[in-house]
Amino acid sequence: MTLPLWTLRNVSVRLRTYATDSVALQSISLCIDAGERIALVGSNGCGKSTLLRTLAGLLSVDDGGTIAQTPARHGLLAQTPHLLRLSVLNNIRLALWLRGTPWRASREPALRGLRALRLDDLAMRSATQLSVGQLQRVALAQCLVVDPDVLLLDEPTASLDPHAKQDVERIITDFVAEQPAAASLDRGVASLPKTVVFASHNLGQVKRLATRVLYMEGGRVLVDLPVDDFFNETLMATQAESAHLFLRGELL
Repeated sequence: MTLPLWTLRNVSVRLRTYATDSVALQSISLCIDAGERIALVGSNGCGKSTLLRTLAGLLSVDDGGTIAQTPARHGLLAQTPHLLRLSVLNNIRLALWLRGTPWRASREPALRGLRALRLDDLAMRSATQLSVGQLQRVALAQCLVVDPDVLLLDEPTASLDPHAKQDVERIITDFVAEQPAAASLDRGVASLPKTVVFASHNLGQVKRLATRVLYMEGGRVLVDLPVDDFFNETLMATQAESAHLFLRGELL
């Protein structure tokens, strides 16, 4: 029996600034179950990042839309992550402390998290001295160290070299393969299979990591298919034309 993590009904989101007021998501209705690996694909500006931030609870939904959510611990990796002007180790320790781990007890789990991503050699380096790729991986370590039920990843390997991309994909695969932690029961909810929702322009990565693909355009989900169906040329020819062109690499 599947457990819905999110059920979205008629969800729209407006992004308002001093100078602009734009609709970023339009009338999205879908369900995301625990244990799924969902790829969000589409051209730049189609709404992928906004949907991830909405799932994370960072954006308000317009009147008339609803999101029903099962209690779960989230880790969100932004497309452009930001760390504090501390050592890498202390940035990881801070993530644990914010989730309730005493500061004195945070050092060892933080070091384990860095070793898992082969970043332990950077532990004492200032976050201000990191390359873009290193910054991305340290931010991912921040997400993983708190033992989340769900990873929300915005272009998790966009700034990485091929070797680092393989490492991050391995980490994501290992995360999904984990059994639910016993601590989930302590939080008063049923143990949850690990879930990943990620945005990516890398269709090879989508094939390797996803079980389901959502194609977005103009803030809407136009195609929602199992991954094998999404990469079926004959089937996709019957879907939205822009999705078919995107799959063929003719629409970026």
